[in-house]
Amino acid sequence: MLANSASARDAAHVLHGYVELGELQRRGPTVITGGKGIYVYDENGTPYIEGAAGMWCTAFGFGEQALIDAAVEQLHKLPYYHTVAYKSVNPAIDLAERLAALVPLKDAKLYFCLSGSEANDFLVKMIRYYNNATGRLQKKKIIARHGGYHGATIMAASLTGLPANHALFDLPVPGVLHTADPNYFRYALPEETRESFASRLASELEQLILAEGPETIAGFIAEPVTGAGGVIIPPKGYYGKVQAVLSKYDILFLDDEVINGFHRTGAFWGCQTTGILPDTMSMAKGLTSAYQPLAAIAFSGEIYEGLEAGSKSLGFFGHGTTYSGHPVGCAVALKVLDLLKERDIAGHVARVSKVFAKRLEAFRDHPLVGDVRYTGLVAL
Repeated sequence: MLANSASARDAAHVLHGYVELGELQRRGPTVITGGKGIYVYDENGTPYIEGAAGMWCTAFGFGEQALIDAAVEQLHKLPYYHTVAYKSVNPAIDLAERLAALVPLKDAKLYFCLSGSEANDFLVKMIRYYNNATGRLQKKKIIARHGGYHGATIMAASLTGLPANHALFDLPVPGVLHTADPNYFRYALPEETRESFASRLASELEQLILAEGPETIAGFIAEPVTGAGGVIIPPKGYYGKVQAVLSKYDILFLDDEVINGFHRTGAFWGCQTTGILPDTMSMAKGLTSAYQPLAAIAFSGEIYEGLEAGSKSLGFFGHGTTYSGHPVGCAVALKVLDLLKERDIAGHVARVSKVFAKRLEAFRDHPLVGDVRYTGLVAL
């Protein structure tokens, strides 16, 4: 690491996530200075194929002019305004209207924020408000899964089921529980079929609910296909069994689409790929192809009615953020939705995923490969 290089100056002043901090001080980061299409370039001009789309997000690649133009046009028109205190902006209105038509939720309402972490954090906050407003005063606990990833804020990191994200942070916070990771390859018992594995996990979930008290459980949160925890695709039938348990005890299914959404798993939403019937949906990443920070929470009309009832009882809905519904982020997201349709991304994923799957299957018999997992254009 050369003195006064960008890497050295970064090591001196920037706190990074998901690294060993001492190692970063010694070696510095790889400094990325440009990107085009599927490639990013470091400060020496070395090209890299960005196979993970950044952090599962840059779905249209780098340098997509239509998205750049959408941002610039909105910056000229209205670079910022908020959506609190009886104000709104047209891009947020238009985006909410279009997303409401796309999500599989009846009478959906949208709340905008800036990241998947923020979306899942706010989601838990609003579910508490909803249950308090509708008289379910004990329904506070959220069940997540071991191996799942839901973000980095205090609540979202608590929902995350990765020990490294909890250690020394005093996480998870009280009221967050974890149930089994549906990774058949890792956790199936000897001779256990996929069907019986799914049944066992659903039974373990029910036993956890009964042990805690069903009246205390507000929701179950899951990524349809687990992302950072290893691209875990639950066995067929798993979600049907889980939903039956949740319905039995009046527990909401909180669908984390932050990675899964926008055709990453094949269908538009991961819940459609996997057969989930959600009550809420969190989305980010592909929503703007990461050209602007933007996330959203979609609520069913029934949940919104509970939020409104609470607001009426208090005379105020005590939640809001400076950048919710930011006009530039929403303008870029609107253009993403246009491009998804104009370029037939659904058809593209359907075609390319067949080749993707064929190439991946070639690894299955390799002596160093234990499992091959894929759906749509996500794989491990």
